[in-house]
Amino acid sequence: MKQKITFLIMSLFFFLRTNAQCAMCRAVLESGEDQSAAEGINDGIMFLMAVPYILVAVIGFFVYKTFNNSKKSNKTV
Repeated sequence: MKQKITFLIMSLFFFLRTNAQCAMCRAVLESGEDQSAAEGINDGIMFLMAVPYILVAVIGFFVYKTFNNSKKSNKTV
């Protein structure tokens, strides 16, 4: 269990440090002098990428919780 928690925490930290721009966006945004636009685009891409993963994780947690509770109730009966 400790290994799973450690893996989850480490993957979260590595996820936060990733650079999420495609090659075309990076080339266009690096050519300009205004870096605030590039940071805004990068933040938007990260947000759009993170939402589906969070939704899948929440749904997976509820499915796991439902099946785990049904197994526990079957053992006691």
